[in-house]
Amino acid sequence: MKHIRLCAEIQDDIQIQGKINSFFDTFSIGKLLHRCGVRKRHGYGPRFLIEAIFILPFVGMNLYRGIVINEECTVGKDAVYEILKGTTYNWRRLLLQLGVKLHSFFNRLTEEERESVLIIDDSTYDRSRSKKVELLSRVKDHTTGQFVKGFRMLTICWSDGVSTLPLDFALLSSAKKSNRFCESQKQLDKRSCAYRRRVEATMKSTDLLEPMLQRILAAGIQARYLLMDSWFGMPATIALLSKHISVICMVKKTSKVHYGFEGQPLCVKTIYKRLLKRRGRAKILASALVTIKDGQLVKLVFVRDRRKKDWLVLLSTDIALPESDIVRIYGKRWDIEVFFKMAKQHLKLVKEIQCRDFDALIAHTTIVFMRYIFVAYNCRRETDHRTFGELFYACCDELRDISFIESLHRLLTLAVEQLQKLDTFCEETIQMFFTTLIEAALSSVGIEKSQLSMPDT
Repeated sequence: MKHIRLCAEIQDDIQIQGKINSFFDTFSIGKLLHRCGVRKRHGYGPRFLIEAIFILPFVGMNLYRGIVINEECTVGKDAVYEILKGTTYNWRRLLLQLGVKLHSFFNRLTEEERESVLIIDDSTYDRSRSKKVELLSRVKDHTTGQFVKGFRMLTICWSDGVSTLPLDFALLSSAKKSNRFCESQKQLDKRSCAYRRRVEATMKSTDLLEPMLQRILAAGIQARYLLMDSWFGMPATIALLSKHISVICMVKKTSKVHYGFEGQPLCVKTIYKRLLKRRGRAKILASALVTIKDGQLVKLVFVRDRRKKDWLVLLSTDIALPESDIVRIYGKRWDIEVFFKMAKQHLKLVKEIQCRDFDALIAHTTIVFMRYIFVAYNCRRETDHRTFGELFYACCDELRDISFIESLHRLLTLAVEQLQKLDTFCEETIQMFFTTLIEAALSSVGIEKSQLSMPDT
């Protein structure tokens, strides 16, 4: 039994390796690495090294057990750490260009009526056990409300409600020098990607949102709305981002933020008190048109909170969008939470390597995001029948050619043939049964009875 189990594990690893090779070939990741400055210097090529790191969580290993102490691995640890610590490699461009290719693939499988969205959120990159990681800082974990050592991972994802693609991210340290435990010690060219990433890490997250959004839209990503949590739902931020794309977000119920309503600057709590509420157990309690910075008109939608006896408020810059659609579209923001959980728990975002170099953290995070893209791609291929290509549309045409009347006639004819083979066949009872069935079916679809030819019993 042990030998059979071992053989099964070997076969699984071979299949995984085959899928990864196919993924790298299909989307020309080797060429993308070359365009982004990740090029061969000596020894193994970049694609071979990236694949060696890429496959680790899928075979149940981390960098130490899979490469450093693994005698069967042909890749040395020095080669891996060298490619991770490169200062001139543009990992942001690599992730975005790969995302653009997958976006065009998913976009062909998405109906025009379905709204594709961009989602902005941040998550804690916890390095509580570290002491000398470059730019390590004291950050607040919004889930627990406690401060931890680590980074804030600001991320933008694209979603069509079925598949999610991470497109850009920034590992943020603290803007306050007193909150940073370690400073950068590398001597870097100010024109290099590594230097720009370090400058970016000490900026406020709100200052990075517009440049990240502009890069994604300029790359050709199509989306109708931008979704944000209440952490980013401030009027100044909303007004800035709505110049590029319509925004739907949740806003905080605070007395410090005011909106123009009935000619007065009021907070959302006061606005809610003045509105006429809907009766009963309505999910949407009320809505109002208000103004924000520079007089821009937006819509506030007050929604019942199912978790407790309270209410939530959503904001949409598209005032023509119905209230129910605002609530439904905002529900897609949960896709990025699923992505964060998948990246941390299954794709080993934090626990796979323990590098102190900031460039290595950026490179490894990019590889983890590429793993999620790989999983999303294979999941869509195996579950969406439209990936079968022309075969799918041929089947659709065949099903469309068979009308309701013809299909019902075929079913009844087959039923009569089977009943006639029974010894207890009663023609009068069967005729009555089919008459009742047909009348019920026709009344449900609005077809006249004269249009249907009865099977002979």
